[in-house]
Amino acid sequence: MKSLYVRLVLTFIAIVIISGTLGFLLANEYYQRNLRTYNEQKIIRIGQQIVDLYEHNASLDLQGFMTHIANLNFQIYLVDENGVKSEFGAPFREEKLDPQIVQKVLGGEIYRGITEEKHGLFVTGFFENTLQNSIGMPLEANSKKYALFVRPSIEQQFGEVHILFAFLLAATFLLCMVLILIFTRYLVKPIRTLTKATKKLAEGQYDIPLDISRRDEIGDLAVNFTQMTQSLKQLDEMRQEFVSNVSHEIQSPLTSIQGFSQAIRSGGATREQQEAYLAIIEEESRRLSSLSKQLLTLASLDKETQLYEPSVFRLDEQIRQVLLMLEHQWQQKRLNIELELPEVSINADRHLLSQVWINLISNSIKFTPSAGTISISLHADTEIVVTISDNGMGISEEELAHIFDRFYKGDKARNREATGSGLGLSIVRKIVQVAGGTIEIHSKEKEGTTITVRLPKHEQTP
Repeated sequence: MKSLYVRLVLTFIAIVIISGTLGFLLANEYYQRNLRTYNEQKIIRIGQQIVDLYEHNASLDLQGFMTHIANLNFQIYLVDENGVKSEFGAPFREEKLDPQIVQKVLGGEIYRGITEEKHGLFVTGFFENTLQNSIGMPLEANSKKYALFVRPSIEQQFGEVHILFAFLLAATFLLCMVLILIFTRYLVKPIRTLTKATKKLAEGQYDIPLDISRRDEIGDLAVNFTQMTQSLKQLDEMRQEFVSNVSHEIQSPLTSIQGFSQAIRSGGATREQQEAYLAIIEEESRRLSSLSKQLLTLASLDKETQLYEPSVFRLDEQIRQVLLMLEHQWQQKRLNIELELPEVSINADRHLLSQVWINLISNSIKFTPSAGTISISLHADTEIVVTISDNGMGISEEELAHIFDRFYKGDKARNREATGSGLGLSIVRKIVQVAGGTIEIHSKEKEGTTITVRLPKHEQTP
């Protein structure tokens, strides 16, 4: 499997090669469409000037004149009407030429070999050192007709330029390769750092330093990775705390059951003590059973399984049924219950929503002093709002920040007088969230607590 570094290097090299090839093809197309004709016309003008210059100085020696012109970096091929050939300057690599072309030039026509003949599809045809790639001009000297073929001596004019361009292309390509190797390593380095960080994260290390000062996509990735690391760290801490809390809640009743069971088996306890011990064992067993049910409920709600099964029912009737179920508790404390429960139907999970009201009303009863007041109101407009208020002991601001935390009981010592597991409000909030609603708690110490549950209203008929 190729590494990202190798892939990037090969990609950049491919880009250089492809862009160079495309650039060459575009340049060739431009030469074929524009420069080729322009170059031919320029050589025709030069050839015409050579002919005019000699014809205005007919006394000059033709051979000597052509030699001087050739010394100006031109290749000249001269054919007289008898077929005698003369060559001046650098020799042509190929002197093959159709005799009919020579006859046409002798007859006064101009031979346009640069555009009329095929010299390949590429711009390299400009440098083709052949007689066909030349311009033919008629020339008359001493009452004798000549066919003059001329072209610039590219090798002499641009030989150094060829070397310069070849050196330039080679140097450019090599420098591109070196820079690609260097800068690609620079690009891949932060990704390798992130890869090492993910391995450390998989091993349980969360304090991983990363460069988050970059203002690019890599920097954004590093920032998001750091945020994810902190979230995983918090999640792991919550998991460890959750396991610790579960262990604590299970260990305490198990210790009580074990201790009292041993006391009964030892035979040293009286009949009355045995009955008391058995009652405690039964109560602790109920606590364990309730704790396991709550944990299963939380696990199901967290996984968003098919636990939530909505149906249409009367919400006001459900709250009244919960109050009847808890009647013994609030009558024992002589609490005053104020109700405002108009007829309201809701489409929700009847069983889960019942747990919400049981938990919230039980807490209000528990923390409201004797002869206190609990008010329960129900309103339905754009949403369904249930409000439960009491004038009990209230909750401090510090405790309000953790009131929905799992296993939080509001007492650091976790005294054994507290009968709850600390999971009730966590389950309540989760049920309300699954139902698509929200829950808010406002409280002041020694003044009371108000709980507001907001649930979506569905236009359903019971």
